[in-house]
Amino acid sequence: TLLKMINRLIEPTSGSVLLHGVDVRTIEPSVLRRGMGFVLQNFGLFPHYTVEQNLAVVPTLMQWTSERTRTRAHELLTKLHMQPEEFLHRYPKELSGGQQQRVALCRALMSDPPILLMDEPFGALDPITRHDVRLEFKHLEEWRTKTIVLVTHDIEEAFMLADRVVLLDKGVVHQIGTPAQLLHTPATEFVQRFLAVAPGARAYVEARA
Repeated sequence: TLLKMINRLIEPTSGSVLLHGVDVRTIEPSVLRRGMGFVLQNFGLFPHYTVEQNLAVVPTLMQWTSERTRTRAHELLTKLHMQPEEFLHRYPKELSGGQQQRVALCRALMSDPPILLMDEPFGALDPITRHDVRLEFKHLEEWRTKTIVLVTHDIEEAFMLADRVVLLDKGVVHQIGTPAQLLHTPATEFVQRFLAVAPGARAYVEARA
């Protein structure tokens, strides 16, 4: 719901969502969404498109030249350890889950949007692949230069990746802060209980200290 309010798939019943100080409801939806990348839990790749065609969807809408699109696709695939010559002409069904998610990440980054919305992007992966893809993505330059809103039910994942964590329960914000603030000064009993069932969260905070 939060992500859909940011990109105006749902209009808020009260309050407002501000982007650079501007209410998103004053921005044309198509313009707003082209400035955002999306990564879904189930990858969201078009099964009848090759990897190359999947990556070209947004650049085509933006009327990029084929050369520019191809160069950007090669750049991103290489960053995520997928050889373009090997994977560009494959279809999603010919890829592993980890490879499909890497392609989904590349597609979201193709137009270099300043904002990235991620809905449990690693949830469909097995634990080992999930860990590897998270690390690869965290080490991308894009991770440090973009505003990224990532929804996850995995508190350890949030602590590993996030600069700020918003802990929500049934639409109520229980705490907003750094991973260290949530861990060391929990604001409510819910935050305490939530962290108590994620012992690995402490290790991520200590590793980042």
